Amino acid sequence: MLASGLASTVTGCAGETPDAGEPLVAGTGAPVIVPGAPGDHGRTAKPGERLGRPGPGPSAADVRFTERMVPHHRQALEMAGLASSRAADPGVRRLAGRVSAAQRPEIDVMTRWLRALGREAAAGHDGHGASPGPDAYGMASLTEMNTLRASRGAAFDTLFLRLMIRHHEGAVKMAGEEMAGGTDQIMRKVAQDMASGQRVEILRMRALMR
Repeated sequence: MLASGLASTVTGCAGETPDAGEPLVAGTGAPVIVPGAPGDHGRTAKPGERLGRPGPGPSAADVRFTERMVPHHRQALEMAGLASSRAADPGVRRLAGRVSAAQRPEIDVMTRWLRALGREAAAGHDGHGASPGPDAYGMASLTEMNTLRASRGAAFDTLFLRLMIRHHEGAVKMAGEEMAGGTDQIMRKVAQDMASGQRVEILRMRALMR
């Protein structure tokens, strides 16, 4: 999975700050994982392998994307975690499992990336607006979350799919903003992979609502 490869990249490169313009060269210390294309496995760089020149450092857009996306993902995990005991449709339970499997490692990558900059992601769902709207990127309100927690069966399935589709659409929008304004290659890759995967899940959820 791309996210796990990127996590290794963050770990392997922590503390290394090559001068601008110098080629990146794999050393003999911590392994450096070179991410593959979306859906492909990464590979371990060989000692002495030239990995190209470093890209621009992190920008404000990269930090903003990461600090917003971590709590955004945490809410998705909470929503997905409710499905095992509340959903009636096995397809909804499977979809929720995919959401958890994809977003947990992404949270790990983004959290490590922020810590490497000396920053910490907000706890819980903090860092986002509390009500749905253009600034909340599809986040569910407290009222909606409480309604989801209280729902069971078909009512849960319908509300879960509606909220999660909106949530995913918000994440795709955030990823697009990162691709347009971000400069950090790790976060741009995270955003690209995230948008691709969540677009597929949106199609699956819409099919489940029919």
